[in-house]
Amino acid sequence: MSTSDSPRLLAALYALGALLLVGQAVWHYLVGDYHRILLPALLSPLLLTAALMSLGQQETARLSAYLVLTCGYLLIATTLPGEDHQTLLWLGLPAVLTLLLLPLGTATLLNVILAPIWLLLASEGLSAPTAMAYLALVVAAGLAPWSVRHQHALLLATDPWDQECSALKAEPLLERLESEMKRTELLDQRLAVALLHLPQLEMAGEQFGGPARHALLNTFCKIVEQHCRDHDLLGRIGEADFWLVLPNTSESGALLVRQRIEDALADARLHATGGLEVRGTTCAHTPGQSFMAFRRRLENTTRRLADG
Repeated sequence: MSTSDSPRLLAALYALGALLLVGQAVWHYLVGDYHRILLPALLSPLLLTAALMSLGQQETARLSAYLVLTCGYLLIATTLPGEDHQTLLWLGLPAVLTLLLLPLGTATLLNVILAPIWLLLASEGLSAPTAMAYLALVVAAGLAPWSVRHQHALLLATDPWDQECSALKAEPLLERLESEMKRTELLDQRLAVALLHLPQLEMAGEQFGGPARHALLNTFCKIVEQHCRDHDLLGRIGEADFWLVLPNTSESGALLVRQRIEDALADARLHATGGLEVRGTTCAHTPGQSFMAFRRRLENTTRRLADG
């Protein structure tokens, strides 16, 4: 788990930890172990503070993870020396806790740096078996988040869909466009592309944050999908630039599709931006024109649209 996970889930876990610390303090009071009440009683408000901080901005959420980690370290440091029969269990907690709260690289570095401290606090001291067990745990525990990150990176590399909206990425779109051009020439059909630019996208992200940006993108893609055919292809070719590939469509037909999309977008209303503004144009494939020539034409037209 890292600070990039769900803030509400992290806040709930931190609050649960604070509740457990309160329960621990009460337990020590009930059994008469008064000298062990102070630490959990002091750390529980810190965990509640971390729970609230995790709901804030990214920097504050990252700081809350370090605050929780510090609380965990203090608890383990005071408990570890007295647990002769459970040394390896308590010795492994700092490494696992660090890997749960921090990114993999930072967590691994911190675990290696703090290894002498935990080994000295352990009742068995700096024995070779204990040191080897600790290092093996650090390596083994780090394999799980590393595998998750590797699979996530592989998924991103092979997923043809854009991460922010339901449009194809640039490379898959270009591959499909080239295939459609070959099919168009083979069947002696027509091919057109509607070029759409969202000038509000950058402003929505800067002024209203990520949710407004995602709402704008999702609304745009939804409206485009509603006003085109199932076999038409919408792809994101730039930050705010989209190409709608229209197989077996003339330039006049593409113009009608573009006009319907622009009218529908203007009627849509978002809380932050109001109506959706879009700048668009159309390009039709000329028989005999190569893919690279058609691509350069589309890219040049897209740049002109973005420049206004």
